[in-house]
Amino acid sequence: YRGFLINILNPKLSIFFLAFLPLFVSSSPISPTLQMVFLSLVFMGMTLGVFILYGISANGVRHYVVNSPKVIRRCQRTFGIIFTGLGAKLAFTD
Repeated sequence: YRGFLINILNPKLSIFFLAFLPLFVSSSPISPTLQMVFLSLVFMGMTLGVFILYGISANGVRHYVVNSPKVIRRCQRTFGIIFTGLGAKLAFTD
């Protein structure tokens, strides 16, 4: 619920549609508003499809990572090295 409200109230999407989509509306359409709505629906459908693929892919990777202690250990070591490097960089900055 909260995530939905944050996304709906985010002005970036509205600015995108108002700035980018009119470039693809033909110069003499019967109804420019209808064409904008159609283009918006196509964009939203494509975005939904991409997010579904992201979710399916993430689920597959999660099963691989969770069931492999070797991968978990490597991830923990990699994150440890990265955080140690970031801490050292922070310690030596002015």
